[in-house]
Amino acid sequence: MSVLTQEGFEELARLGERVDESLRLEFLNGKIEEKVLPDGSHGRIIESLTRRCIQVYAGWWLYPRQGLRAEKYRKGNARPDGCLVPLDAFVGQGEWAAPDGVLMTIEVTSGGSGTGRRDRVEKPRAYAETGIPVYLLVDRTAGEVRVHSQPDGERYEMVVTVPFGKSVTLPEPVGMELDTEPLKNWVH
Repeated sequence: MSVLTQEGFEELARLGERVDESLRLEFLNGKIEEKVLPDGSHGRIIESLTRRCIQVYAGWWLYPRQGLRAEKYRKGNARPDGCLVPLDAFVGQGEWAAPDGVLMTIEVTSGGSGTGRRDRVEKPRAYAETGIPVYLLVDRTAGEVRVHSQPDGERYEMVVTVPFGKSVTLPEPVGMELDTEPLKNWVH
């Protein structure tokens, strides 16, 4: 049995995308999985969050689907729905960027097979292992937002869950209030 290396995964992902532009792969917890392509409501949520983030600080941008090296010792690859970073954080980096400088990752559940488990269990662990300060999960299936913070190198020590319709504070370094009322309009 051969073991797939990170470099092998990255080559496989590049080849797959050349064959089918809609194919997006992730490599977490030693498994290759396909990332479900977003629907229009998913895109609208990301657009709304982008607008809110740049209202707080014009020097930030929410990059959609930027690949990140994730998990312990950077042995995994994740493609968050959004990475909040200072404007030039990914300049000069390739498809799979280092997570250094990422202020927050965002995932929006898509309802595809396995995505809920990855978004709720595997990705919080991977992002905490890399030290990303805040992980925001917009869970359209459950109708709630989960804010993970205070990574300890293995997990997030703080998780705040609120139903759509309530406001939630995204802790530092993001440091903003998020009104989740509009999210009710984009659940399917």
